[in-house]
Order: sequence, then structure tokens, then C-alpha cells
Amino acid sequence: SSGINAEWPLRPGDEELLFNFSFTGSVKLKGIIVIGGGGESDPSHLKVFKNAVPVSFDDAGRHAEQEFDLQHDKDGVVEYQTKVARFNNCESLSLYFDKNFGADETKICYIGLRGDFSEAQKRGVVICTYESSAQLKDHKTPGASDYSAHGVS
Repeated sequence: SSGINAEWPLRPGDEELLFNFSFTGSVKLKGIIVIGGGGESDPSHLKVFKNAVPVSFDDAGRHAEQEFDLQHDKDGVVEYQTKVARFNNCESLSLYFDKNFGADETKICYIGLRGDFSEAQKRGVVICTYESSAQLKDHKTPGASDYSAHGVS
């Protein structure tokens, strides 16, 4: 479980907030916790994007991996469960809060992410040659005669 604390408001006078996260490995995201600033400034809707960083406000109108209708939660007891199959192998995550409960600006005090983390696997480059069908002339055995001259009856 990981938590991100933010000063608020991040965009004074704006209802929309956008957070882009990049991970140093692969994350299987299982849940999200959001604590707002209290009252009408709490976020009321969240769109979550996977492996699309950086998402901008212009991009945020497109189809998200998952959306949530949020509740007032001053203590961080409500955890929004993600569809885990959609959030396997997350290398980056974008959270777009597009609405609140009626205030001029949205305030967020805490974002918690729950899931499993795996170190990034660095693989070297493999250079190889393959044959789609073997060529007998390429596979000579010293002291053996030409196999193509033998027939089967």
C-alpha cells in the first residue's frame, strides 16, 4: 500500500484535478482511497487511466480503464476496488477527478494506492538466427555420405 499526500488546492479555482504517476516497476493495482478537503470540495467522480502517462486535461475526455462515483470520506475508510485484471502490469497511472460535490474548486488531501509491486525485469538483447526448414547442405557431418542420395522403398 502506498499513499501520496498532496497540498491542496492544486489548481486554485478549478473543479478538475489530474495526477500522473510513474512506477519504477510493475504494479497490480487493487484499490484506491481518496480523502478530499471536506464538504462540497470533495471529489465526486474519478476516471483511472493505465499506462498512458502523461495524460493531459485534453486527453482526459477519452475512455478510461475504470470510473468511480466517489463518496465523502474524511477518514479514508472507503476503498474503491479496481477491476484487477485491467490493472495488471501497470507502469504508470493517471487519476482524473472531473467533478466535485458543488464547490468552485476540488480539494484532495490524500490518495492511497493498494496493490502488489514487482521489480522491473531488464532483459538484454538476444540476437539469433533461425531456419524455417532445415537445409541438409548446411548440416554436413564429417565422414558421412550425402543423405539425399538414399531412397526409401
